[in-house]
Amino acid sequence: MADMKKIFTSKACPPAGPYTQAIATGNTIFVSGQIPADSEGKLVEGSIADKTEACCKNIQAILEEAGSGMERVVKCNVFITDMANFAEMNGVYEKYFAHKPARSCVAVYQLPKGVPVEIECIALAGEGSKL
Repeated sequence: MADMKKIFTSKACPPAGPYTQAIATGNTIFVSGQIPADSEGKLVEGSIADKTEACCKNIQAILEEAGSGMERVVKCNVFITDMANFAEMNGVYEKYFAHKPARSCVAVYQLPKGVPVEIECIALAGEGSKL
């Protein structure tokens, strides 16, 4: 569709299914859920902090590709498989989202590829964006 633009960067985890990394429409960018995997799709090992960091770095790369940035995120949804990881996840999350966008965080039974955390967001296009 002419009013929707697919966003893709090789600097973030490639989609694991039939979806795009993000869709931009109008002044809004919808970033698909990012799991803790590198730009080749390899799952990140380590603590929940390491895995949350990988999710955030993927979001950052996708938003940069779209001409936006982390500071323009208005809403995040965080999915974790164990609320015992909430505080550790928050410790990393707040470094990337210091401006405190609206957020939901829910515990889910399972996530794709057995990962313990996934983050999706909605952001505004950047000032000089070509969207």
